Amino acid sequence: MNEKLTKSPRLNHLLFEMGIRNAYDVVNYLPRRYEDLSYTIERNLVDKQRVVLFGHPLSLPQLVKHRGVSIVRFDFQTQKGTYFKIIAFNRPYLSNIITLESDYTLIGIFDKKNNEINLVNIIKGVVPLEQRFRPVYSLPSDYPNHLFAGLVSRSLKELKGKIFSSVPFSYQRKYRLIDKEKALLAIHFPKEKEEIAQGFRHLKYEEALNFSLKNLCIRETNKSLAKIKKEPIDLSLCEPFLSSLPYQLSEDQKKASQEIIEDMNQSSLMYRLLQGDVGTGKTLVAFIALYANYLRGDQGVIMAPTDALARQHFANAQKLFSSTKIKVGLLLGSTSAAERKMIKDDLEDGTMDILIGTHALFSKSVVYSSLGLVVIDEQHRFGVNQRITLANKGEHADLLMMSATPIPRSLALSIYGDLDISTLISFPKQIRQVETKIVTSNEETIYQMIDQVLANSRRIYIVAPLIDFREDGRYSVDKLFAHFLLKYPQKVALLHGKMKYEEKEEALNSFKNGSKPILVSTPVIEVGIDVSEASLMIIYDASSFGLASLHQLRGRIGRDGYPSTCLLVFDQTDDEERVKRLSTLVRTNDGFEIAEEDLKLRGPGELTGYKQSGLPSFYFLNVVSDFRIFTTARDDARDILKNREDREFKWLIKRIENEIIDDPLIKG
Repeated sequence: MNEKLTKSPRLNHLLFEMGIRNAYDVVNYLPRRYEDLSYTIERNLVDKQRVVLFGHPLSLPQLVKHRGVSIVRFDFQTQKGTYFKIIAFNRPYLSNIITLESDYTLIGIFDKKNNEINLVNIIKGVVPLEQRFRPVYSLPSDYPNHLFAGLVSRSLKELKGKIFSSVPFSYQRKYRLIDKEKALLAIHFPKEKEEIAQGFRHLKYEEALNFSLKNLCIRETNKSLAKIKKEPIDLSLCEPFLSSLPYQLSEDQKKASQEIIEDMNQSSLMYRLLQGDVGTGKTLVAFIALYANYLRGDQGVIMAPTDALARQHFANAQKLFSSTKIKVGLLLGSTSAAERKMIKDDLEDGTMDILIGTHALFSKSVVYSSLGLVVIDEQHRFGVNQRITLANKGEHADLLMMSATPIPRSLALSIYGDLDISTLISFPKQIRQVETKIVTSNEETIYQMIDQVLANSRRIYIVAPLIDFREDGRYSVDKLFAHFLLKYPQKVALLHGKMKYEEKEEALNSFKNGSKPILVSTPVIEVGIDVSEASLMIIYDASSFGLASLHQLRGRIGRDGYPSTCLLVFDQTDDEERVKRLSTLVRTNDGFEIAEEDLKLRGPGELTGYKQSGLPSFYFLNVVSDFRIFTTARDDARDILKNREDREFKWLIKRIENEIIDDPLIKG
């Protein structure tokens, strides 16, 4: 635990949950936004204007409780003599701390009609000029912002002289980058906006340079791998299998299958991304590629991110390959020792044709007799060298990555350079009719729609971001399950990642067969669950999710063409920025547009979301707004590798190569 970071066990626990283990983690946890505490000019204030005022109370705060809401009121006069009425909701403690003898800085929203300030924050005394631009961090509700800022200040002092940049000095001078230690200080404790921009310039460029160097080193390794001479795949031999499929392929699926098989017939290793919206049929294309790989006498694997999705792929593979001699296996972390030994033996002697599973597929003890094709589903770790993983196992396999969140093609090409991309746009089945609405948690619409869907014998997903009850007011599956079970007895099932496998299966089966048509779940349903009768999804605390993740969740309903509805529950309707973001999903069902919008709206220092976007999980960079920094760093990385013998660059290249080798997935 973090005993050395703070004296409070409670705060240490919160830091641990945030992934902060040491002083370096603290200083690299950047502000989500900044609060400008410059004092407002009091003339000509407009309604709903945010104001910062300095003055003193004219009356002691009066506390009134009304229908469970506490309201504090007092009168206030600014230093310039302007009078305002002040109102504060659900902060009863203010009546005990505000005195007539002290001056205060008030931050609030101006109500012109009542000449009233709706209080947002109050600070004792005047805010010094050098502190009027304050960072705001993404923190648990019970970790005050000012306490974390104090921890950042102490951590920066502790690390003084110990923070180093991986950007070579020649490039720091070339781009006039401020020292990295000064960059972090400017970001956490800026005196003006320009300091923040200068601080981020260093961090963004450093991250882009490291990423580009790592990718280029990976490319060099890939080019050194020669594909073992194989018999070409005869496309005509695929026809009987294609004819046996239960439905016709879309034109997109036909084109993508052809592109992949043509790649597999090349002398160089395939390195292709298969991307498409939820429901466009990527998995079927992958199975066609695996069948073609089987025809040339090679083994194939599918690596999925979760046990649930791996099981789904295994069940589908068994159905699709039932008329062939292909032997399909499933390897998970929960696979019994006896079954695991049988699978490994079958792989090693070549009797296992296709293996499906999670990261266990690449552990050191798993040996393939002739691995020819690797399919990685929902692959969000593009910076990791899957090729080196396979090379270390003595294999020369083609690689097909799949992403359910489309990446704008120009962006993908800019980041990955020579990565080949196949895109699925059209839906092979019925056209989906999914309407999306933003609602508050107390709207009667929610229950009206549930009643209507139940009356039509359809299914309902209810999603929350958390499993357990929390004191911060956010929704959890436990809380929602208890709530809806009271309203709809015997009709609600519960699903989350902490449940035992048997409990999960029971919940899913009762949902699928309709005995419990309401499923309260975490986002685990995002992948691996396909129930065609589902036509209503209610997502609580919708702003907790990235747009790409919400779009994937929405993809679970309306899969049979039945008119469906997705309700995004969001109670902070006065948060214009988040409402605007969620409105993207109301406006469009286009996964490409949503992916691009999601990237545009993400700011520096955000730690979540990119992992759901199909792009690398950058910490400081926004690959849309920082595109110029990215391309500059990519060009510089090429020059550094060309001059790798230069003394200034040797250590950097060596460090990048060690990072690749030490990756936990590569090490197995």
